[in-house]
Amino acid sequence: MAGLRNITMRQLQIFSSAARHLSFSRTSEELHLTQPAVSMQIKQLEHSAGLPLFERIGKRVVLTEAGGELYRYAQQVLGAIKDAEDILGAMKGLEGGRLTIGVVSTAKYFAPKLLALFNERHPKLELKLLVNNREAVVQMLSRSEIDLAVMGTAPRQLDAVAAPFAPHPLVVVAHPGHPLAQRKRIPLTALEGETFIVREPGSGTRSAMERFFTERRIKVRVGMEISSNETIKQAVMAGMGLSFISQHTIGLELATEQLVMLRVEGLPVMRQWCVVHRAEKRLSPAADAFKHFMLREGAEMLKLWPQG
Repeated sequence: MAGLRNITMRQLQIFSSAARHLSFSRTSEELHLTQPAVSMQIKQLEHSAGLPLFERIGKRVVLTEAGGELYRYAQQVLGAIKDAEDILGAMKGLEGGRLTIGVVSTAKYFAPKLLALFNERHPKLELKLLVNNREAVVQMLSRSEIDLAVMGTAPRQLDAVAAPFAPHPLVVVAHPGHPLAQRKRIPLTALEGETFIVREPGSGTRSAMERFFTERRIKVRVGMEISSNETIKQAVMAGMGLSFISQHTIGLELATEQLVMLRVEGLPVMRQWCVVHRAEKRLSPAADAFKHFMLREGAEMLKLWPQG
């Protein structure tokens, strides 16, 4: 294993991404590299380790035992480097730092605007925005790949601090021609047996939907799982079913009457948008400034966001 002393940080980053996704193609997309470049770096790392790190089982890529061990240490190394960068950034002060924000995919409709406003006030900051579903954002938090996250409640699997900054309504939407679309009051039981287009497991919206219907003993049929809010909206507009979705994602479609928000009893489900970070993390001046910016101005900005 002495050969590992010669590996580069880039190789460690590529390996860590490939180990996390178990997909060289997703790694190439995430790191903006070609697949041959990813494969070459992995082969060089395997040569340095003297052991195979991945193996193929059918169409799947899996970690070998050696790969699993190296991944554990790679996370520690990359996390330590990130913490060191944060401390050095803090020593530079607010204007010389870097800030990485992770947001759940539903928040991508407003997060870039808020980040742009924050950047206008601190133009010398180096900002990075990562978008994924809740489960993936929680993993990024746990690995110290991001400084702060914008999501709903704090993840239970982490010792984290969640500061609410704005209400987050979840609603049921339909095609304007759906039989329920023109009703002024819809009992929850009217949704029994309806087909729903839903987010994938690991999505915060999916979890909230399942909790809402389970608590009220309402059984709906899942017609399709889709990992993109945009594609879900297209499916509902095509008349393929209803969807339980964030009101912050449908302003344009409501305004242009491509979707309607059903007036169902008990809805909207009101959740909270939060700024989240690990409890033990020492926030850099940049991260602390962004957190307070969101707590101060996030709610007002979302009031102005088109929601129909």
